[in-house]
Amino acid sequence: MPLLVYVSREKRPSYPHHFKAGALNVLLRVSGVMSNSPYILGLDCDMYSNDPSSARQAMCFHLDPKISPSLAFVQFPQIFRNISENDIYDSKLRSVFWVCWHGMDGLQGPLLSGTCYYLKREALYGKLVQDGTYDPMDLKAVFGGSNEFIKRLQQMKRPYENRGTDCWETSMVLREAEDLASCRYEDSTKWGKEVGFMYFSVVEDYFTSFTLHCKGWASVYLNPPRPQFLGTGTTNLNDLLVQGTRWSSGLIEVGLSRFCPLIYGLSTKISILEALAYAELSLFPLYFIPAWCFGVIPQLCLLHGIPLYPKVLSPYFLVFLFIFLSSTSKQVYEIIWSGHSLHTWVNERRHWMIKSVTCHMYGSMDAIMKKIGLREASFLPTNKVDDDEQTKLYEMGLFDFQAPAMFLIPLVGIVILNMFALVGGVTRALLVGYWEEIVVQTFLSIFILSVSYPIIEGMFLRKDKGSVPPRITVFSAIGVVAVLAFWNIFVSV
Repeated sequence: MPLLVYVSREKRPSYPHHFKAGALNVLLRVSGVMSNSPYILGLDCDMYSNDPSSARQAMCFHLDPKISPSLAFVQFPQIFRNISENDIYDSKLRSVFWVCWHGMDGLQGPLLSGTCYYLKREALYGKLVQDGTYDPMDLKAVFGGSNEFIKRLQQMKRPYENRGTDCWETSMVLREAEDLASCRYEDSTKWGKEVGFMYFSVVEDYFTSFTLHCKGWASVYLNPPRPQFLGTGTTNLNDLLVQGTRWSSGLIEVGLSRFCPLIYGLSTKISILEALAYAELSLFPLYFIPAWCFGVIPQLCLLHGIPLYPKVLSPYFLVFLFIFLSSTSKQVYEIIWSGHSLHTWVNERRHWMIKSVTCHMYGSMDAIMKKIGLREASFLPTNKVDDDEQTKLYEMGLFDFQAPAMFLIPLVGIVILNMFALVGGVTRALLVGYWEEIVVQTFLSIFILSVSYPIIEGMFLRKDKGSVPPRITVFSAIGVVAVLAFWNIFVSV
């Protein structure tokens, strides 16, 4: 039986297939009866090996007797071959692979990134296998009724060359593989709950690594000078926001559940600092709340001459100035330290604002609706096929605004509101003369508009296919006028 096998699992509408985690568990079971290898390489379909020594480098950690007993996986960074120097969509994920994962590597290790990892098979098999429990009935209650798969579990503690997978007949292997890949196999088992890749959230990589760390496993982040794997990153706005919505929904689903790292994590073997790192990742989509507040409330108050911040000459103004400068300086330092330029800071700040008012908001709302039973879990895969026209715009450094209205209207609406606020606020200040009270609010509008220049360019200066559709600008303007009318009524009352 060859060990290079393509697996297509069975799917039926009446059986939940659990998205990517379900596919990974099928591969875990099928490979268990074919090769039963102790280590697994996980790669997305758009990633490929760029250095054949990656396995040897990972094994330097997996076979180190000092750390091997508790090491679950070695994670490599995701490096994308199609990212331009400008990286207008922040597709490098610099803050993740150059900062967060390095920081977590000093604790219990980074989390699974969904691809580019070497994982120990035993880590996914749970306590029964790790403790050497070989009772077939106990194993079948957890792993299902395949006798041959149970035999492979009982051999996990043997040296690999003595596991006996090469003496099977091809027909027998295929029959077992078909059974293990069937949609009914996981009924009344613990797959996705206690063993294998976890099913609780659509971000199976995050939740699986979180449960592994809670059980006491560790991980390692390995980022050698030569990229070990290369792949394709998102190069258009639509794919970026669809992907961000899925991630946000899955992360919030964990953060607002009984598995919240600040509650569940601290009651397990995970360290408090590792739990805080996981909590920040699971709850960061909630940034959409302050982002919307900063993008709307000061501007509405500016239009009506309502100061929200201290005067420039007030000592309390220094508090706000210190917070802004310190947070900005920290991010700029991290960017320079990781070998990037100030242009990266502009792109990252822009996409933090774009994602906060769109995909983070929609993802958080989706997770909350699933919690209260108004929606079922869904998984929208990221497009892996390049479009020539979109690629051309990307290489020119131009945003492609061919995206659904649900993403574009909030972006355009906030830009239009800040334009109104800046013009109206400055006009009012010139007529009335109260500059000291509105400096911060005026600066905030200028800052938002300057960072949002690609949106303004797409609305007014560009006429190509990737520009903002005129109907989006009109609908957004109507929405802003409606908000201003409501605000006038609210203020007058």
